[in-house]
Amino acid sequence: MATSNDLTRRGVLGGMAAVFGTAAAPYYASAAGFLRGAGDIRRIKLRSSRTGESVDTIYWIEGSYIPEALAEVNYFMRDWRRDEVIDYDRRNIDILAATLRLMDTDEAYHVVSGYRSPKTNAMLRRSNRGVAQNSYHMRGMAADLKLSSRSIHQMAGAAIACKAGGVGKYGRSQFVHMDCGPVRTWNR
Repeated sequence: MATSNDLTRRGVLGGMAAVFGTAAAPYYASAAGFLRGAGDIRRIKLRSSRTGESVDTIYWIEGSYIPEALAEVNYFMRDWRRDEVIDYDRRNIDILAATLRLMDTDEAYHVVSGYRSPKTNAMLRRSNRGVAQNSYHMRGMAADLKLSSRSIHQMAGAAIACKAGGVGKYGRSQFVHMDCGPVRTWNR
């Protein structure tokens, strides 16, 4: 027969296993490649020459997203042409943060494009055949990015290592597209 001390010890150990098991579980569990770079604290650094804004925030600590930090990222990633804000997909924030970490840089991503409203996407599509009709940008699941300290090949390589979504290199415009859709790659 078990004593009350045994039950307490088992209860504590079982509770610890449950807590540590869930606390360590990533939001995007199938992306083991990029979690190596995510750590217990996740930070994202972004800047926009279009709006003059920047974000440098810790948005995740020990298994929990920080709502205020996510709200800041949501606003930053808005469709600046229409001033529309949506809940930007956390999985893509994780991918962006992980790739920065994998490249071992303190530089902020220069965001060429984050969320795009359907109207903005249609307008861009009329003038640029490279804009997808059903773009992940319209779902808040994609970003087009530049870094001055890394080539598009280095950026794409880090994103591909994450095995967490789509990665496209755009050589003429010198940016990399990263999204949290299906894993795939392309070059233009």
